[in-house]
Amino acid sequence: MNRRFDVEFWFVALIAATIMFFYLGGIPLLDPDEPVYGETPKEMLRFNEYLSPRIYGEYWYDKPPMYYWLVAGAFRLFGMNEFAARFPSALLGVAGVLAVYLFGRQLFNRRAAMAGALVLATSVEYFYLGKAAVTDITLNFCLMLSLLGFITKRYSLMYIFAGLATVTKGPVGFLFPGAIIFLYLAATRRFELLREMKILKGIILFAVTALPWYWFMYNTHGSAFIDTFLGFHNVTRFTSPEHPEGVLWYYFIPVLILGFFPWTSILVQSVWCSLTKSSFEQNRILLFLNIWAAFIFTFFTISQTKLVSYILPVYPPLALIAGWYIDRIWDSRRHKGHYTAWAAVLACLVLLIIAGMLFGVKAMPVLVNGVIALIVLLALMTLGVVIFVWRHQRTKVFWTQVIAMMVFSMVLVGVLFPAAAPHFTSKYIAEQFIANYDGKSPVYVIKFLHPGFTYYTDIYGIEITAPQLTKVINTHGKAYLLIRQLEYKQLAESDRHKVKVLAESADKLILVKD
Repeated sequence: MNRRFDVEFWFVALIAATIMFFYLGGIPLLDPDEPVYGETPKEMLRFNEYLSPRIYGEYWYDKPPMYYWLVAGAFRLFGMNEFAARFPSALLGVAGVLAVYLFGRQLFNRRAAMAGALVLATSVEYFYLGKAAVTDITLNFCLMLSLLGFITKRYSLMYIFAGLATVTKGPVGFLFPGAIIFLYLAATRRFELLREMKILKGIILFAVTALPWYWFMYNTHGSAFIDTFLGFHNVTRFTSPEHPEGVLWYYFIPVLILGFFPWTSILVQSVWCSLTKSSFEQNRILLFLNIWAAFIFTFFTISQTKLVSYILPVYPPLALIAGWYIDRIWDSRRHKGHYTAWAAVLACLVLLIIAGMLFGVKAMPVLVNGVIALIVLLALMTLGVVIFVWRHQRTKVFWTQVIAMMVFSMVLVGVLFPAAAPHFTSKYIAEQFIANYDGKSPVYVIKFLHPGFTYYTDIYGIEITAPQLTKVINTHGKAYLLIRQLEYKQLAESDRHKVKVLAESADKLILVKD
């Protein structure tokens, strides 16, 4: 390892770590997803049972246990707090950036690798999920290592990380790499690689890595595990929408445009050049990366359940393609038009984002200071890019975006998110509940708030949905209810007279019924 490699590696690591770990534990866990990935590891530690995940004291089969295990380990190291709940995501977020750098050096060259790694680290969706207590970064890291293991002929790595991805999220852990690799072999007519891949050895490696937990769960919980985990959480979610309002064929187009920002400004030209103007040696590598990104994007476009985080696995291949493209045009005078297009597209995107933020601040005025800071920052970034393009200082175009997005990430989590947090977390209403609870009456919690309420109070409560609220209010006996203003406004006037608002925080209410 030479000194230049040392400097580049640690420089990329420093930028990625700064982005991922800055203010990591500074805001509460956000409803409804983050508290789930905090509460289940808490219950693993409480019950001293690490193989069968629980929530609210009951076994549940929503996800395999990989992220729960990682958080449980972080809880032991750092205590049960927000930093620990997000620590595995942040650590693997940095590791993913460094993996792009290390593999990018082998696939292309140092400069392309560094550019690709920093593109990934500074893409909005990647660093946002890298700072969140959810499974997506863990799955992304495992899929990335599996697929990069294939294209660099590290086949043992490919099989082991496909297994780890399967213990992170389920069948997609091996279906995605398998489908992407098959499509690549078909496109290049290189099925002879199957002999090199030592499939029998690979099956053994995959089985040893992935199957023990599934075998244990089937033997312990039987058909309940199979029907719920495979039936509902995988097959049904693919074929039936969990959120019907989000079933739009173009759903992931704006998600990708915003999620890959600010590098969306070179996304189209990067992909186009990678498919039409690459050298013979790089053609197959770039084709593989494009197939990887296209398959993930198409799969989730077809899927009936759509969430913003689902397409995170497209970002590593797109970052590598963008890194290759940036290296290609870095210091070539023949590519002046590419930089002009870069600046023009960035300016258009920034104008749209600013318009969206101004619209959003009308609905939530508390965000005004953070929004103003972000608008100023985006305007300065765009102005800098335009000036450096006009002066032909092309290296500075790239670094302007990298530095601006580092600051952007800090303002986002240090200023904007803390202001918005009361509207998106149950922590503050949970604190008020603890101060007012009589310690014995039943507690009913609306489903959306249930994970956060339980995480911050250690009280399970009884989960209800909005249609069940009226029935609960009209039962005999004293009870506490934790709901949102949304559900309260939907109550009939007669039902409102039967409850008293005991406390409130942002859009959340504690009601008491005598």
